[in-house]
Amino acid sequence: MKRGLFFFLMAVRLTAYGQDPEFSQYYAAPLYLNPAFAGTTPDHRFVANYRNQWPNIGRGFVTYAFSYDYNLHHMNSGIGFLATVDQAGSAGMKSSTINFIYSYKLRLSDKWIAATGLNFGFGSRTIDLNKLVFGDQLQFDADGGVPTDDPAAFNLGTANYFDFNAGMLLYNRTVWLGLAMSHLNSPNRSLVSESSELPLKTTLHGGARIPLYGGAHSRNRTTVVLPSFVYKKQDKFDQLDIGAYFMYEPVLFGFWYRGIPIQQNVKDNLSQDAIVFILGFQFDRIDLGYSYDFTVSELGPMSGGTHELSLRYKTPIRITAKNKRIQKMIPCPTLPKQK
Repeated sequence: MKRGLFFFLMAVRLTAYGQDPEFSQYYAAPLYLNPAFAGTTPDHRFVANYRNQWPNIGRGFVTYAFSYDYNLHHMNSGIGFLATVDQAGSAGMKSSTINFIYSYKLRLSDKWIAATGLNFGFGSRTIDLNKLVFGDQLQFDADGGVPTDDPAAFNLGTANYFDFNAGMLLYNRTVWLGLAMSHLNSPNRSLVSESSELPLKTTLHGGARIPLYGGAHSRNRTTVVLPSFVYKKQDKFDQLDIGAYFMYEPVLFGFWYRGIPIQQNVKDNLSQDAIVFILGFQFDRIDLGYSYDFTVSELGPMSGGTHELSLRYKTPIRITAKNKRIQKMIPCPTLPKQK
């Protein structure tokens, strides 16, 4: 009971301070990272993501995401849909969001493209009261099998809220730089009759695509190194992911570090979270990815690390002369593979 209560309180504390769910394979969740990525491929793109963080600790945090986007080439725009579900702790705290996304692209020159994106979302936050044990229940049944008269049980409810996000992206065929601003309206997600606003989150990300040529197969297979970074700041918390992909078609490897080792989050404790290993496969229409976060914070190996899966599918479209022109215009910086 004490262990379950501890992890429930831990989940409440983390969510109360505005820590959004995250994905280690952030470029495999492009619409979650930045709404300006909507329509950066000429195909219909479907993406599914699953993340199981700290499975050894009271069910930890489990996050699901599904997205769809498409490029409206005749309008220089992109549209998208994003749904996420985040479950925290053994008390079944669940946050669900549905987002509708629009982006607009402006060609600055023969090489550079600028994109802006807007995200209009609706969210809901609940908790499973059947998984909670209140003080008066412990007097009769340690498992909480009798009804409770604790006023706290009747004050807990469901939080429904609107959420607005925006982003911008500047890119060409080799480099990209993006900025996203989430929770512009600071929505109130409190489960009780109080205010618990979700703080503004700022995300800065960028990367480069460096081809590696050489050997007899240099023209038949794509061989590239893709260094990139993502920096996020939300209220008093900030985080840096930095690393690189290496791809030799169709195999993709990645290595990342998450943390800011020159910064202390508390006294005598450096800000460091995990080392991330990624393995993926890229085919014509399907991309698969698996990553494991090895925890290097004080939580250590006892957490069970973090497992993450990603699946991307692009439907074929009818190739026309206009489509070929659009494909040349949109190099799709979210994916190492280029057409």
